[in-house]
Amino acid sequence: MIDHIPAVLYGEPSQNIYLFVHGQCGCKEEGGAFAEIACPAGYQVLAIDLPEHGARKGGKSRFNPWTVVPELRAVEGYMKSRWRKISLRANSIGAHFSMLAFTGEHIHKALFVSPIVNMERLIADMMGWAGITDQELKERGEIVTHSGQTLSWRYLTWEREHPIQNWCCPTAILYAGRDDMTGRQTVERFASAHSAALTVMENGEHWFHTPEQLSVLRKWEKSELKAAERMDHDGV
Repeated sequence: MIDHIPAVLYGEPSQNIYLFVHGQCGCKEEGGAFAEIACPAGYQVLAIDLPEHGARKGGKSRFNPWTVVPELRAVEGYMKSRWRKISLRANSIGAHFSMLAFTGEHIHKALFVSPIVNMERLIADMMGWAGITDQELKERGEIVTHSGQTLSWRYLTWEREHPIQNWCCPTAILYAGRDDMTGRQTVERFASAHSAALTVMENGEHWFHTPEQLSVLRKWEKSELKAAERMDHDGV
């Protein structure tokens, strides 16, 4: 436990560590597959359960940015006192929360899979799909769509007030050509604006889960870990 946050630590003692942040419907144990690649390369992997996920299902904390961001910052504080070099591996909305939490912090490298890079845009798209206007959402506060997603006026206004800016950590992104959450142009604009390396699996989906998709994911992770090793060797 890190404060009240369930966590699992993989690997032999090292000064280098990756924080693994899962996405929606994920859990800390997903970090095990990444640890199988990262630990032999000399890293430890720390994975946590975000609110309403994993061991925290049924808890009081909610899965929203004003709850998750302070938690991630607390986890980072714990890590700073124990590891010299902190990197980040995050999925989907976990990447979004991580960028909100760690902008301006010294993160050695970030590996993002299907990241939500513009949450305001995604919420606006979901409102459009459901035929919901700004005024309607403002008046009702929350609306559950036919897909089961709950749209929240507080969430939308929070995102508008906290855009991701000045993300300067060396970042690599694995994006799926058939991602239905973040449009191709949106992720390309983000990658260009933040000098992120963008890799696209054209027939991939937002959730990398088929044998073919997972094979591409693991190869990409191995390649990026090797690239980080070369960067360290060259003193970058």
